[in-house]
Amino acid sequence: MSTALVLTTAACGSSSSSSSSSSNDITFTQMTGLKAEGALGQKPTITFTTPFKVTNNSYEMLQTGDGAELKDGQKLCIQQIVLDPKTGKEVSSTWETAADCTTTLSEKNLQPAFYKLFKSMKVNSTVAIGVTSEGSKSSTSSSQSSSSSSSNSSNSENEVTAYIMGLTIVSAKTIPTRADGKAVDGIDSSLPKITLAKDGEPNIDATDLKDYKSDGQLKVQTLLQGTGADVTQNSTVTVQYKGWVLGGDASKPFDSSWSRGSSATFSLQQVVKGWTQGLTGQKVGSQVLLIIPPDLGYGSTAQNNIPANSTLVFVVDILDAQ
Repeated sequence: MSTALVLTTAACGSSSSSSSSSSNDITFTQMTGLKAEGALGQKPTITFTTPFKVTNNSYEMLQTGDGAELKDGQKLCIQQIVLDPKTGKEVSSTWETAADCTTTLSEKNLQPAFYKLFKSMKVNSTVAIGVTSEGSKSSTSSSQSSSSSSSNSSNSENEVTAYIMGLTIVSAKTIPTRADGKAVDGIDSSLPKITLAKDGEPNIDATDLKDYKSDGQLKVQTLLQGTGADVTQNSTVTVQYKGWVLGGDASKPFDSSWSRGSSATFSLQQVVKGWTQGLTGQKVGSQVLLIIPPDLGYGSTAQNNIPANSTLVFVVDILDAQ
């Protein structure tokens, strides 16, 4: 169920602001009355007396895992069951497809409550989390709704939808912080020159960024050649990256995972086409320079500090792919 997955992502996902200063920080309360049966690391059967009253941001540890303790920086693979607290019936489950492996155990990537909770768990642990979603009552929200939504506002106002999410951490993988491939010989000298700081963070030559002339085609140059798994167009990748606008200021990248202090994980089906095309066929452990023309980037649509019709320059360290 997409609603449940969105709720999970909103609760666990990273934020542009640091966890210590976020106005959306949550506090967990203890939940009781649930039970989980089944082998550790397998899909649990979660039961409770119905109807079950759910308190938002409540939790109960249902199974203590028999795997390794979780460590900072690991990528967690999480299976999820969503249950209706009124009936106890399953609403959705990822166990029949694939685990979500986009969560990094990091204070910079998780809200403090989730970080503390996950840090206390082991692989194959299952925790239940109560979530409620309350319909907006504010006039501000109402004024921003579309006319079609406003016509039904009387039905949705004050509506509260509750779920119980059973999250099982099925694996945890330590991800490198930088590409570890071998430097490539014979790099095209006409491309912008990239240098690396001691920690691996890339920087681009200021003159090259100003003066390089794109021919309107996607340019893909492997800078470090990795030896890991092949990346496919459907892969979910974990990367470190830094991006500039061609012709812009080299000291002002428009985006950088390095500045956030943590790698990023996403599907290559959810990024601009230049990323999908440029990273497909590369190997984990590689570092890749991408010069992406507007038609494979954001086109004629401006994006925050990216002007319309911009050619984008990225340096991407491929740390993992699934």
